[in-house]
Amino acid sequence: MLVTVSTTNPRTRNPVGGHVPVAGGLAANGLSYAATMSAETVQVFVANPRGWATPPGNPAQDEEFRERCTAGTVPAYVHAPYLINFGSHTPATVEQSIISLRHSLRRGRAIGALGVVVHTGSATGGRPREVALAQVREHLLPLLEELTHAEDPWLLLEPTAGQGASLCSLIEDLGPYFEALDRHPRLGVCLDTCHAFAAGHDMAAPGGTKALLDELVATVGEGRLKLIHANDSKDVVGAHKDRHENIGTGHIGAEPFRDLFTHPATQGVPLIIETPGGPEGHAADVARLKELRPWFDL
Repeated sequence: MLVTVSTTNPRTRNPVGGHVPVAGGLAANGLSYAATMSAETVQVFVANPRGWATPPGNPAQDEEFRERCTAGTVPAYVHAPYLINFGSHTPATVEQSIISLRHSLRRGRAIGALGVVVHTGSATGGRPREVALAQVREHLLPLLEELTHAEDPWLLLEPTAGQGASLCSLIEDLGPYFEALDRHPRLGVCLDTCHAFAAGHDMAAPGGTKALLDELVATVGEGRLKLIHANDSKDVVGAHKDRHENIGTGHIGAEPFRDLFTHPATQGVPLIIETPGGPEGHAADVARLKELRPWFDL
């Protein structure tokens, strides 16, 4: 049985959980894995994260997953494939990105996901970022306009660690990205702590986490932060390397994660781990975050 998030529990200001493997079935394997880490929230892939295939899913597993998450008040999220890049100079990549993200959004609705996370991409081919952002607008905004059902998920932009010609890594980069998409009402943010640290936001410095979140609110507005990927970093701040570490054992350290729980911008925002290790390591990271999570009078 998946851990139930109680609305009367003062700790549920921020559910804590993790990304779960779903080979063999969303409910059968995904929720069983979630139970081993005492997850209060889950994230899944609904397609091969490193391919363009768009599998239809299993209706029975979809229904069971949705029902069990709803019954346990467990927020669920989908992570779209990594290959998606609306800033690519290659027409075939852009076309496949449209198909792939539309698939993730539709599958997200089918399984009751609250949001679909997509990486913000890069300006390939040596083109100016303004040209790439115009292309993002041309092809991504129509997908946002398709989100007309009440049960449709939010589209959550995840800034990257700043590798290559990244379109969005620092928080300030979210401003032009949001403007390109008309600050669409179904557009939100998934903040990855490792990515932010690698991009140059020093969360480990005194007041660093608060500064990061203050800037995020100032840039995209209140209520846009919908999910946090809670990952420590194997590398130093500003390294532009996307290498996740277990909570409290990397260069970010434990205290910045404690600070995440107390900032007004994170009110009600779930934390998902994407850290190294199998079931035992993931359970330890979830438990560590729960230890860092203060009690609140809700």
